[in-house]
Amino acid sequence: MPEIIRILIVDDHPVVREGLRGMLSHKPGLLVVGDAADEIEAIQKTKQLNPDIVLLDLVMPNKNGLDVIKEIKQHQPETRILVLTSFSDEAQIIAALNCGAEGYLLKESTPKMLLEAITAVSDGQSWLHPTIAHKVILNAHRLSTTPAAEILTKRELEVLKLVARGISNRDIADALYISESTVRVHVSNITDKLNLDNRIQIALYAVQEGIVVLD
Repeated sequence: MPEIIRILIVDDHPVVREGLRGMLSHKPGLLVVGDAADEIEAIQKTKQLNPDIVLLDLVMPNKNGLDVIKEIKQHQPETRILVLTSFSDEAQIIAALNCGAEGYLLKESTPKMLLEAITAVSDGQSWLHPTIAHKVILNAHRLSTTPAAEILTKRELEVLKLVARGISNRDIADALYISESTVRVHVSNITDKLNLDNRIQIALYAVQEGIVVLD
């Protein structure tokens, strides 16, 4: 996790942007580098300011917020996206995660919860609002009912356990003495074999199946 977490706030409501800026600017270790009111400004400022985290509402004036996630991830895959929205619809949640968002937070969240989410996402972990986590767990359960030990290799199981603990690909590579590209291949194999879509679903699957027990 960087010493200073650089944040870009994206929301079409000025009062929300100013409120978030005011709250986050007074927190040690956080720096709000800018804000954006629409999808064009969001993409431009992400490129210009290179934030560690984009705090993104899914409601955009002209373009779907999901498209913004895709475009940011295409050009700056290392930038982490924390969705902050009022939508708790399961289809919207899964779509955002599939597009590459690392976290999903509801606007009803407390300031403490927001800070926890920012810290976790910046540290390479995934973060879900408790209400959202329940829905994603149910979705993951429907997607995969095959025991991992039956279809994953020993190495894939090792990678799965580390992914479930929020470890980044680079740190997994160091821990297992393999290349980062090899880790990506293993993660891709895991999602394909278990019929999962992303790292969050991998983590939830691992907890659900008792493969890992998180502290």
